[in-house]
Formats: sequence, C-alpha cells, structure tokens
Amino acid sequence: MIVRPASAGDLAAIQSIYAHHVLHGLASFEEEPPSLQEIRRRYDDVIARGLPYLAAEEAGEVLGYGYCTPYRSRSAYRHALEDSVYVREGQHRKGIGKTILAELIVRCEQLGYRQMIAVIGDSAQDASIGLHASLGFLRAGTLRSVGFKFGRWVDTVIMQRPLGRGDGTPP
Repeated sequence: MIVRPASAGDLAAIQSIYAHHVLHGLASFEEEPPSLQEIRRRYDDVIARGLPYLAAEEAGEVLGYGYCTPYRSRSAYRHALEDSVYVREGQHRKGIGKTILAELIVRCEQLGYRQMIAVIGDSAQDASIGLHASLGFLRAGTLRSVGFKFGRWVDTVIMQRPLGRGDGTPP
C-alpha cells in the first residue's frame, strides 16, 4: 500500500467510500451523500489552500483517503487544522487509517501548522478514538447529543494533537 496525494482521478472512489460512511455510519453527520461534483468542489478547496489531501492505494484501488481543512474560519484559528480520514468498507483494522493520518500529521507539521483537531462523530466510535490516541491525540472533550442521525442523538468527541512546536512558541 502506498499513501500519495489524491488526484482528480481518485474522486469517484473517494465519493463511494464517503457515501458508505454517510449512509451507514456516524463518522459523518451528513445524512445524504454528496454528489461527485460536490466532492470535487471540496477537494479543489483543500488543494487550493495548499493543504494535504491523500489517498491510500493498493493494486490500483483506493482503500482510504484523508485530508485536512482549517479548523475554523476566523483568523485566530489559522494555525489549527481539522483532520478527516475514511477507509473503504471491509478494509478496516489493516493500518490504512493510521498510515494516512500519520502522513497528514507529517505534512501539516512541514507546512508550519501548530494544532490538529479531530472531530469524531459518536462517543462510541472506539476505532477512530483509538486511532487518534495512538498518534498522540488527547481527548479534549465531548459535546453531548449535538447530532441527530439514525433516529437517535449522537455525541461528538473532540481530540487534539500539537504539531511541531505546538503552543511552545509563537507562530
């Protein structure tokens, strides 16, 4: 398996992976899968910002993907990013997500960012919480019942990891 920058040619596979998570899981609080056109718009926005958008590939098949976006739009947040990582159904627990997230961390440190935030849907999402913890993220808090999906209230877990010097020095 290799992790590489995602390309426009990967977007149909990425849309398929994400659609499965939207329809069957709580990793995303979207309830309708976005179209390929919308996925392309989101991809273009990440790339235009100079942020990493990665794909994990094996034998020509996209097994997972991940990217970072600004944590929030207000200027004081400009040194913090939010990560997103999704793995194709049936490919979990093979190290794909960890490999993608580890590479996102390295690339974002190289870009000079200082904090990475994980916004994890569902406090019972042990796999994602464990993945982030294994790469140095600490649980910063839980927002109780902020989402309503599949007929029930769902929490959001916030995890945080310093990048590079973190808050040890001014940017």
